[in-house]
Amino acid sequence: MIKVEKIEVWGFEHAIRGMRNPMNSWDKSDSGVCGDFSVEYKDGQIGCDHKCPKWSPDNYCGYSERLQKFPYDYYMIGKNDLDLMKRLYKAGTEHRTYARMIQVSMDITAPLYWWKEMDRYTVGKSQVSCSTMHKIAAKEFEFDDFSHEHLETSGRWLLGKTIRLLNKWREVYINGNPVYPPGDKKIWWQMIQSLPSSYNQKRTVTMNYENVVTMIRQRTGHKLDEWNDFVKILKSLPYVAEIIEE
Repeated sequence: MIKVEKIEVWGFEHAIRGMRNPMNSWDKSDSGVCGDFSVEYKDGQIGCDHKCPKWSPDNYCGYSERLQKFPYDYYMIGKNDLDLMKRLYKAGTEHRTYARMIQVSMDITAPLYWWKEMDRYTVGKSQVSCSTMHKIAAKEFEFDDFSHEHLETSGRWLLGKTIRLLNKWREVYINGNPVYPPGDKKIWWQMIQSLPSSYNQKRTVTMNYENVVTMIRQRTGHKLDEWNDFVKILKSLPYVAEIIEE
């Protein structure tokens, strides 16, 4: 199970400006704020009812009030700039420096076993997680706090038994009993070290387009469903599919 929310993308304007610095080719740039003009894209002209770099299901370019308040949300890439982006992408990491200047932020809820693999990507990526250390006893454990979509009967029984045991320890940790006072660290350890890796944790992640294309290249067709679902989301980010020509 993986859930991705609150996606934001920014940085196209300065990335394109920097991309053209080596050849002093700023005059060839044809990108700009959606609504100010129509930019040539692929085989025709498009207006502001197409792609917007600030990707969100409720962001529509047609809202003139939002365009006036947040003009950078609707920066659009023109044909010349997109062509250069694609050529630099194919030339390799040392040439597509612009990809490290385009930023992406999102909230991801996923099981700990997926986060262990996601944590391999550290360069250019920052993240802040909900804390199991501090907040493990904040709420009663429920079945849907864990990824369980592939569990069969015996696996669901074992997970249910573990959840009941975690909730018993949680109750002792909060209220105490004749043996352990409230907040006793021995009981805290029982919860921390018995927590299954299927436990879903939420993190806010910021990364760049170099991270994005690297994950797409390395994780497409992965054994975990979470990676395949996440790759689909990454490919749906503004201009990613066009740049890598998927």
